Amino acid sequence: MIIESIKLEKFRNYKSLKLKFDSGTNIFYGDNAQGKTNILESIYLCGTTKSHKGSKDREIIQFEEEESHIRMRIRRNDSPIKVDMHLKKNKPKGIAINGVPIRKASELFGIANFVFFSPEDLNIIKDGPAVRRHFIDMELCQLNKVYLYHLSNYNKVINQRNKLLREYYFRSDIADTLDVWDIQLAAYGKKIIEEREKFLVRLNEIAAKIHRHLTGEKENLELAYEENVSSQEFEETLKRNREKELKMKMSVTGPHRDDICIKSQNVDLRKYGSQGQQRTAALSLKLAEIELVKQEIGDTPILLLDDVLSELDSNRQKYLLDNIHDIQTFITCTGLDDFVQNRFQINKVFHVVDGQVFDGHS
Repeated sequence: MIIESIKLEKFRNYKSLKLKFDSGTNIFYGDNAQGKTNILESIYLCGTTKSHKGSKDREIIQFEEEESHIRMRIRRNDSPIKVDMHLKKNKPKGIAINGVPIRKASELFGIANFVFFSPEDLNIIKDGPAVRRHFIDMELCQLNKVYLYHLSNYNKVINQRNKLLREYYFRSDIADTLDVWDIQLAAYGKKIIEEREKFLVRLNEIAAKIHRHLTGEKENLELAYEENVSSQEFEETLKRNREKELKMKMSVTGPHRDDICIKSQNVDLRKYGSQGQQRTAALSLKLAEIELVKQEIGDTPILLLDDVLSELDSNRQKYLLDNIHDIQTFITCTGLDDFVQNRFQINKVFHVVDGQVFDGHS
């Protein structure tokens, strides 16, 4: 699986840009704030419908413009796939696959699989539970369309249910309608919990091996799913928490409050890990994510590394670079020294200067 080319119009700081990529390592280098990350964002957005930054479409479209286009060519199993994405300021985005418009953005998931690794990901251990849930959800949504369906519906139910809980203060007669939403919440929530648990078991197995290598066989890594409520007790807990939730005006029961426990040598790294331990664990998680995708789809994902190397010491840099040589990779950085020092294979170099991209070292 590779990205062959991309064409941008009115996207961030690019009025118009066309790029062809190598199937190996593509490096974008240049000073900060020139537009390197914007290229990675466009690739990820066109493959997943979402910005890795959480940006809304209207924030991505060039200033004073009403729309933006991304056109990306993918090759998977020797079959060409063309994805056209039309971003609009005040309307939902339009997407076509090989010229055929799709009704739901979710239909794009799984056509290509992406692993995005940014400096923020190095904080996945010390940041809050929402960041770790997002990590699981984004990968599972790419790998499992049934999971995507359940998660999408669960989020809709939660939003509707929270709206009712807020309205109860003004209209106490609507309490009975919560039963209908509780049935749906439990149905979708159970599936989410079960799939996340299975995913964590597999990820833990891979991440533990990587972590041992990274720490010179000195430390173990252990991932465990911390559920807010078990799938077996979901309905009962919802009933028990009804009064509490009505008072709080929000849903406090369900997988939207779950977390991942991350331990090394029986120490909870989220609370007590040093920065070095947290970063090593984060690197283990991202590398395990790549390996799990390989196993799941029988192909390699597309790897997007946004200025990560500058945040890693030389040992972790080398380990990361040694483990991605067989994957199409897009890397942003301020200079090429790290790659020269590591004698890393570079297939194509792009120099980014103030919204212009030049092939080679110009």
